[in-house]
Amino acid sequence: MTKRKPRGVSVESWVESQIRAAADRGEFDNLPGTGKPLTNLHPDNETWLADYLRKEGLSAEALLPEALRLRKEAERLPEAVRTAPTEQQVRDTVADLNTRIEKWMRSGTDTHFQVRFVDEQSIVDHWHTTRVRPSPPPTPEPGPEVKPRWWRRRTSR
Repeated sequence: MTKRKPRGVSVESWVESQIRAAADRGEFDNLPGTGKPLTNLHPDNETWLADYLRKEGLSAEALLPEALRLRKEAERLPEAVRTAPTEQQVRDTVADLNTRIEKWMRSGTDTHFQVRFVDEQSIVDHWHTTRVRPSPPPTPEPGPEVKPRWWRRRTSR
């Protein structure tokens, strides 16, 4: 266990003396990965960042300013609502996006980008022409006609 830093000694020299003492005791000998190169040390930050985002399962879109994320979402909206089951759900999705655009506009931040509201009716019209309709449930094949049991035939007369 490490001791407390004595008064009058800088943190850097105290830490360095602790590391030197641990090395003298051999606590850094035979560590896993000794002599192997360090991974993910790329000279440019973009490669490192792309690897990190891929490892964490994130997209680079999370790094964009809010205005650009809203514009990208508005561009992808017609394709995103194609599988919506009802027209009301499409209208609710468009209204939600327009509400977030309005909230961003009112915040007064990041005025370098313009974000236009999404026209609800054009998205609904596009949805009507390109929507994915669920396939109808399969109709059961008619099986052989089953005669009622003898006691049912007798009582049904």
